[in-house]
Amino acid sequence: MAQPRVLILRAPGANCDEEAQFAFEKAGAVAERLHINRLRENPKLLLQYQIMTIPGGFTYGDDVAAGKILAVQLQHFLAEVLRTFRDRERLILGICNGFQVLLKAGLIVPPDLDGGPIATLAHNTSGKFDDRWIHLEATPGRCPFLKGYQRLHLPIAHGEGRVVCTQEWILKGLIQAGQAVLRYVDADGKPGAYPINPNGSQGDIAGLCDPTGRVLGLMPHPERHILPTQHPQWTRLGLAEEGEGLRLFRNAVEVFK
Repeated sequence: MAQPRVLILRAPGANCDEEAQFAFEKAGAVAERLHINRLRENPKLLLQYQIMTIPGGFTYGDDVAAGKILAVQLQHFLAEVLRTFRDRERLILGICNGFQVLLKAGLIVPPDLDGGPIATLAHNTSGKFDDRWIHLEATPGRCPFLKGYQRLHLPIAHGEGRVVCTQEWILKGLIQAGQAVLRYVDADGKPGAYPINPNGSQGDIAGLCDPTGRVLGLMPHPERHILPTQHPQWTRLGLAEEGEGLRLFRNAVEVFK
């Protein structure tokens, strides 16, 4: 059976594209990195793939706001092909800066009637860039990326990771609809203030999916915990069979096998 193909969308300032490629190849896919300009020249290239990933980094220097410029490009130049891609039940993943892009492009939570965002990612309440390992609780629901997960231990590295909804009822709606699929917790699975919730996200949300579950955005970096030796305490805790992030990529690949 043919291997699923993954498009890893590059843009100026992206710096986790090679890690994402390695993760998907380790999971059994054929992964290719493609610059946004090449996709703008020929949008139908996207339809040759089963999975699209927007990796972490600082696209376009995060001018205006984190991920905003790339999000505008998706909205204005690739909206039609992205709709077709989703309608064909393919998968879209956004990691860190990629999550910022997907959310601001309206691919996870649709905008309001005036085209404005009803949910976004804002500056961390700590007022600083945070780089640490955090614990997560997963409620996969319809999201195939998270199948089989209950807890994860992954690194974060961001300055604008705080999930903010414009109205309290919107936050409650996302939770009730099963779109809040990842939350920050402590090692015992309990929510808490900083640094357990490293950015002040409403509802302790670390990751959101769209209503179908096939579009996932998350602030933590699963591609940085693919090999067991990437964990900072592997010598103390013992060498695991694999890193905790690998299953996420394998889950995506297995959808198309």
